[in-house]
Amino acid sequence: MHEMSLAVAVVDQVETAAKSRGAVGVSSIELDVGELAGVVADALAFCFELACAGTVVEGAELITRTVPGTARCEPCADVWAVGMPPRLLCPGCGAAAGELVSGRELRIREVRWAGPEAARGERRHPITEES
Repeated sequence: MHEMSLAVAVVDQVETAAKSRGAVGVSSIELDVGELAGVVADALAFCFELACAGTVVEGAELITRTVPGTARCEPCADVWAVGMPPRLLCPGCGAAAGELVSGRELRIREVRWAGPEAARGERRHPITEES
């Protein structure tokens, strides 16, 4: 189950960011999960609870937002929702998708901190690659 390794990675990133900000807790984490990413939301939620145990993230709410899969056709520049199972032929001209534009991501969208940051009103901080 790769959802466990994903949950552990999310918790590790949030813990690292929490330490650098002096946060003592996390109230919620919002994730963007692409519909083509192969992630089962219920399995991720279950694994997230296990991965949080004994960390600053323990007790945080996990909120997942599904990002629809979209593709772009190079010949006609059409962009369409590919759905599941994915439709990779352009509905406009029938050419194969030149590029998957969205739907494969797994990204931390927002973290709501608990503790000193929350008291100062600093509750919403996206975690970037630099964090």
